Amino acid sequence: QLQLVESGGGLVQPGGSLRLSCALSGDTLDYYSIGWFREAPGKEREGVSCLSRTGPPADFYLDSVKGRFTGSRDSAKNTVYLQMDDLKAEDTGIYYCAAVHQPACIIPYDYWGRGTQVTVSS
Repeated sequence: QLQLVESGGGLVQPGGSLRLSCALSGDTLDYYSIGWFREAPGKEREGVSCLSRTGPPADFYLDSVKGRFTGSRDSAKNTVYLQMDDLKAEDTGIYYCAAVHQPACIIPYDYWGRGTQVTVSS
């Protein structure tokens, strides 16, 4: 059974940076496409990014984070990262990673982590 654990969230000022990690256990990262989602208070969960098993151009970034967020995969560490730069207050939320056993970012996702809180505030 695949398990995902997020880490790296926290409190950061506007304009700051955070790097989220999503560590996989129980199976190999290379078999999965990995998505990042966020849920803000009072809003529906939205997809932020997805790193497909096949790589670009099948990867996805939400328009509002393009140029600021960068995803990466480290097969040796079985971990996916989301580098978030120039953070804005509207980036605040609980960030989840999810995995789908497909070559592309196809819903529904099969496995979900428990999330990590990101708060952008001065």
